[in-house]
Amino acid sequence: MAFVQVVANGSFMRPKGLSTRARAARPATVTMMAKKSVGDLSGEDLAGKKVLVRCDLNVPLDGATITDDTRVRASVPTIEYLMKNGAKVILSSHLGRPKSGPEEKFSLKPVASRLTELLGVDVTMAPDCVGEEVTSIVSSMDDGSVTLLENVRFYKEEEKNDPEFAEKLAANADMFVNDAFGTAHRAHGSTAGVTEFLKPSVSGFLLQKELDYLEGTVSNPARPFAAIVGGSKVSSKIGVIESLLAKVDKLIIGGGMVFTFLKARGLNVGSSLVEEDKLDLAKELEAKAAEKGVEFILPTDVVIADAFSADANTKVVSVEDIPDGWMGLDNGPESTKMIQEKLSECKTVIWNGPMGVFEFEAFAKGTFDIADTLAELTGKGCTTIIGGGDSVAAVEKAGLAEKMSHISTGGGASLELLEGKVLPGVAALDEN
Repeated sequence: MAFVQVVANGSFMRPKGLSTRARAARPATVTMMAKKSVGDLSGEDLAGKKVLVRCDLNVPLDGATITDDTRVRASVPTIEYLMKNGAKVILSSHLGRPKSGPEEKFSLKPVASRLTELLGVDVTMAPDCVGEEVTSIVSSMDDGSVTLLENVRFYKEEEKNDPEFAEKLAANADMFVNDAFGTAHRAHGSTAGVTEFLKPSVSGFLLQKELDYLEGTVSNPARPFAAIVGGSKVSSKIGVIESLLAKVDKLIIGGGMVFTFLKARGLNVGSSLVEEDKLDLAKELEAKAAEKGVEFILPTDVVIADAFSADANTKVVSVEDIPDGWMGLDNGPESTKMIQEKLSECKTVIWNGPMGVFEFEAFAKGTFDIADTLAELTGKGCTTIIGGGDSVAAVEKAGLAEKMSHISTGGGASLELLEGKVLPGVAALDEN
């Protein structure tokens, strides 16, 4: 199933003193909205058909060298399935943020070379994404061959979801597969607009997997279910925290936002990052957690520094003893131990946002220790979901990505899906 939404009438978690039977009696309405997947299309459906596939090939480049090909590799299963079933595969993607028209530094040519290596076939690089040259290339494609269109964002009409541009993009294809979760939260020409002109329009394997984990698993988790929400600011995670409070048994707060919550409790936080205008909100969120019976977990000790610097002076103090002029930049060892104990009984964990400034070695231990714990829990049968952004970077830096149940390829899309928002690139696809 590619898309599941659970709407809870009441809390999913068990407040103290509430029996398992009473908890089970709380009603929950489950609405299934399954989107058709490329796996639902047979060889008979695909043989000889021209299939436009929206991938997320927005990779980091050093000149013409790809420095991280994760997104390219993640696109391979869908492409190979289409090739194996005799489709003519036309790949579409953006790369970077070109300002006005084509820019060589944002060309997808390096991606075509990497795809050629990964797929074991020559991937044709088209000079454009629309127009007569593209039509000529597509018309000469053999069954099972692959063509990569040039960067769709070379046209301003792409991000405006201009119908005429979307129609031109769709003109060379018979059907559409969206496998770009990272852009599914945007209604662009290549993600939503083309679905008006191509039927069927279905999800690819990567997009389906993202929805299954981030929507399906999170909405109907094995319990206990914990969410770790880190990062610098409460304001950027308000929607995620509020949404997760309706689902989780434990909510663990990390990163810079910790200090807004601590100050809201009346503690001195020195010169730590604080959103002064969000103190009342922090109080409200903690109160909501208490009302819903969610265990709300903040660190009890922190690593502090006298400057935001890799070589700053540091020490470990209780959260009640942060001196003026010092700032908290990571969880302390006691906090990490406590969090590890809280996680040890969990059957589902989602993590979005680091525990500290892991880019600096002096403040990375809290984040990497949690990554180690989640990798260990995964091996014991816990479902672990790394929900995009800096937490993915931290897990990859720790060399533990392969040991997690799921690593999300979408930053903003992950957050919006966790907030319960509708993703236009998903909504536009055919229902099963």
